[in-house]
Amino acid sequence: GRSLAQVVEELASFLVGWRAYFRQADTPGIFEDLDKWIRHRLRSLQLKQWKRGTTTFRELAARGTPVELAAKIAANTRRWWHNSAIGLNVALPNRYFDQLGVPRLRP
Repeated sequence: GRSLAQVVEELASFLVGWRAYFRQADTPGIFEDLDKWIRHRLRSLQLKQWKRGTTTFRELAARGTPVELAAKIAANTRRWWHNSAIGLNVALPNRYFDQLGVPRLRP
């Protein structure tokens, strides 16, 4: 499979194109919702790539996630979408994706 960095690289070109194409649209709420969904999906993908609970716990702890939250997420690693919504945004905040180069759709 592809790494998160590879997915982000490919996704970035699409998002820049979408933002340019739809820049005249007066729908900031839709762009904000799409930004939230994209980052949720990327968190889910990262969780899926870590695979095992021990790896997930180690990676979350290394990113400064509180031990209780890291343990809760790591104990249930097969529920990627669900777990990516509860607490994973502490370890992988929006600024993390900004640093990876994921452009925001909302201006």
